Amino acid sequence: MKRTAERARSIGRGVRGMLAMSAPAPVDSTLVAATIALLGFGVVMVYSASSYEATVRLGDAQFYVKRQAIYVALALGVMWLARRFDYRKLRPFTYFILGGVMLAMAATVFGFGHRAGNAYRWLKVGPVHIQPSEMAKVALVLWLAYSLSKKADKIRTFWVGFVPHMITVGALTVLCLMQPDFGSAVVLTMITFALMFVAGGRLSYILASVSLAVGAAILLVRLSPYRMARWMAFSNMDEHRQSLAYQPFQSVMSFGSGGFGGLGLGRGYQVLYLPEAHTDFIAAIVGEELGFVGIALLLATFGVVVWRGVAIALAAADDYGTYIAFGLSTLLGTQVLLNLSVALAIVPTKGLTLPFLSYGGSSLLVSAASIGLLLNVSRHAHRAPDPISAPPAAAAESASMLVATAAEDGA
Repeated sequence: MKRTAERARSIGRGVRGMLAMSAPAPVDSTLVAATIALLGFGVVMVYSASSYEATVRLGDAQFYVKRQAIYVALALGVMWLARRFDYRKLRPFTYFILGGVMLAMAATVFGFGHRAGNAYRWLKVGPVHIQPSEMAKVALVLWLAYSLSKKADKIRTFWVGFVPHMITVGALTVLCLMQPDFGSAVVLTMITFALMFVAGGRLSYILASVSLAVGAAILLVRLSPYRMARWMAFSNMDEHRQSLAYQPFQSVMSFGSGGFGGLGLGRGYQVLYLPEAHTDFIAAIVGEELGFVGIALLLATFGVVVWRGVAIALAAADDYGTYIAFGLSTLLGTQVLLNLSVALAIVPTKGLTLPFLSYGGSSLLVSAASIGLLLNVSRHAHRAPDPISAPPAAAAESASMLVATAAEDGA
């Protein structure tokens, strides 16, 4: 009887552990706070950067900020929905999501795209402009997470663990380049290499692919007249400061004039000279109006987002969640670094937005969905794995103890 009582108490502890594991983890308040801070700051900066242009061109100083506020409200809704929907239920829809995004990207290339500047990156649905290349980034992360977790035991093989992933990212990259959208192609490639490395792919294959990708990028620049012209302008900005290098030159001046503490919110001068300052070059306005302090705080906030994303990846309940969290963290961090590098004229102009700050709906909604998925993975981090695919160890142990106890009592 004494042994039976001890086993009963042990079973009770096991059941209580299982119940604790099945309860959703508390929301990652640090990640939520950092995201909401970025969204709020983005609305303020969009108004500061766009009010002059909106007044001159449209007669309404609040035209852009009112739209951005609507996008932020929608983004919060998307983030909440993405957090509530169990990420593991996305597995059956992986190929549907990826295929739909690829069809939308193909539509922009083959006659259905809306032109802005010299690119066809948008699909126009009534008053709404959708940018499929933004959605492709999350779709690729979801597909890679699904594929890498499914092929865990064959990830180091060439034909199963390497080639299919290169073919998929290659197809998406070609569609981006045809729009053309060189920046998104770079981001997609970097996400793939990062996840392949995290998943334990063979390093020699990854390094060889990186070398080929760099060589292909150089070749694309040399064979494309407008890309080559941009590179030449970037290499000698003083000579081309009134033509192709006008935007990066003015952007660098904006950072320089901000100094340590900035000129003050709404007191910047580059909003008069920097075209589309509220979109890809909004970081330059932050640098001018809030100075080095503002940029440092902005980078620290983005650092918190990436840090929490990596922490969520390390605590995920399964490989699928780990790869999703790592991929989305890589996506957000890469876009921030590339956007700021362009604004500081460290790299040539790429046409990438600054997550949560740049004006526009597609980028904002995709970034919000990314945060929602990170919160979702975090929400299930302490739950037991799906019993269909991997029975919890605690449940197996408790079940075996119940059988042993019943057998002993029967005896």
